[in-house]
Amino acid sequence: MANEKVEVEILDKENYAEKYSESGLFDKIKNTVKSAGLKLIHEALQLFYVTENPNCPMKIKAAIFAALGYFISPFDVIPDFTPIVGYSDDAGAIALALCLAQLYIDDEVKRKARNKIADIFGENVLSELN
Repeated sequence: MANEKVEVEILDKENYAEKYSESGLFDKIKNTVKSAGLKLIHEALQLFYVTENPNCPMKIKAAIFAALGYFISPFDVIPDFTPIVGYSDDAGAIALALCLAQLYIDDEVKRKARNKIADIFGENVLSELN
């Protein structure tokens, strides 16, 4: 119970949406693929491309920017460099945003995310997403 209160206080003090930037997202992706995992990066990219959809409501975009800002931020509840669990809090934030954005993740968003992964890491990694 005390840990939950500390986590909430930490998250409340930090406005992660303000930490979001496109360049910060792509820098984080390039530098963390091995430790974060390709699936998490693919999900983050899907969220990024959902924000380009003019039909996506601003409330959902705000939640996405907050989740992506949290992913980018070096100040997490669980530090990213912590072995095994370092990205679990980031994955939780991304998963929550994915649930909110699910209606806007269409074939175009998926295609753009896969193409960006191929651009960054090469075509050979796409088979790992299947």
